[in-house]
Amino acid sequence: MTAKLNRDILICLLAFLGLGAIGGGGILIISPKGKLFGMPLTMLDHTPFKDFLVPGIMLFSVIGVAPLLIIRALIKKPTSKLAERLNFFKDMHWAWSFTIYQVFALIIWVQVEMMFFNSVHWLQSFYMFYALLILFVALLPQVRNLCKT
Repeated sequence: MTAKLNRDILICLLAFLGLGAIGGGGILIISPKGKLFGMPLTMLDHTPFKDFLVPGIMLFSVIGVAPLLIIRALIKKPTSKLAERLNFFKDMHWAWSFTIYQVFALIIWVQVEMMFFNSVHWLQSFYMFYALLILFVALLPQVRNLCKT
């Protein structure tokens, strides 16, 4: 496969993640009592939240909007002094590094969900594997070569 095709696969993976989280987070924001998803507030009994508003905002922004911003950065490769300060991989464009950070954000999100709910839903397993798939594609040598500084 070509480098650009692999990068495009990465972009599609990030787009699916971002759009899904914007949808899910948006529903939780407009229905913080969980009625649109059919989720009872008792699900939050062992969490610091009284309703789904704050988790919805976090899902919408961190797991939803962030990947879409990363997609734009992977395509346009803009410069950003702030992003470069947060870039631990100095030989790589910050957008690639933020892709790796996004994978960790998703893994942390799912782990915290499982801890708070004290259970594992099939969607959590799906998104754990999905995070690993994003990581695998981002680490492909062709993708890394496209993202080198």
